[in-house]
Amino acid sequence: MTDLADVARQRDTIDPDPYALVTGASRGIGFALARELAQRGFDLMIVSEDDAIHEAAHALRNSGAAVVPIRADLRTSDGVDIVAAAMLAAGSPPAIAALNAGVGVSGAFIETALADELNLLSLNVVSVVHLSKHLLPMMVAAGRGRVLYTASIAADLPGPFMAVYAASKAFVLSFAEAVRNELQETGVSITAVLPGPTDTDFFRRAGMLDTKAATGHKDDPALVAREALEALFEGEDQRVAGALRNKLMDTMAHLAPDKTNAALHRRMTEPGSGEGRPRAR
Repeated sequence: MTDLADVARQRDTIDPDPYALVTGASRGIGFALARELAQRGFDLMIVSEDDAIHEAAHALRNSGAAVVPIRADLRTSDGVDIVAAAMLAAGSPPAIAALNAGVGVSGAFIETALADELNLLSLNVVSVVHLSKHLLPMMVAAGRGRVLYTASIAADLPGPFMAVYAASKAFVLSFAEAVRNELQETGVSITAVLPGPTDTDFFRRAGMLDTKAATGHKDDPALVAREALEALFEGEDQRVAGALRNKLMDTMAHLAPDKTNAALHRRMTEPGSGEGRPRAR
């Protein structure tokens, strides 16, 4: 675990203006976001809960970026405070912040473990609010900054068999839109990205490998990252990223009643719904 002394020793590692902060950056969409930002010329402060963050940092340095890896468990207040201390040590807020860390839990709500659901809420919801509370006042004081929140197309659909996950992403989307409105004319821009099924470790970690969502088409995280950052730099409030089918599903979600949307989501996420289907990538 990174501690405050480690942060202080890394004070001069990155250029304080501009640099980008990416959470959940050791793999998947987070790593793809970090790599895309490095290719755009940003130094990086990357965060994850495990040692893989150091391997990610090594790979990202090959893009020519200076990288500060921070191992911190954002489910805890101490973990968030470590990241806040790193921003203070850098001497300025990041020009770009991608709050991407998240986790899923699959299964019928009455059967899933309460501890797993509470851990999900701590990471997907509480850490987003807590880190934003540190980050956004710093950006407003500086008069500039862009923040990307990773939501999901599940934010617009009730999510049977991942009820708490879908609700957590609905929170992230609503929060991002509300704060965007509050911060208009401050120089700080907020964007939410809504990916569909993406070819990452999410499904294995969430216990969803036997679902239709996991065995069907999944988007390349590099594509999702490029579209997300395109939306961020264009100042959009939100974008559904990835395949056309994601955009069609999201459009349908806005037109259909929740009962219909829940049934649609259930076909994708019910345990066993993907059995007998070839694994698609």
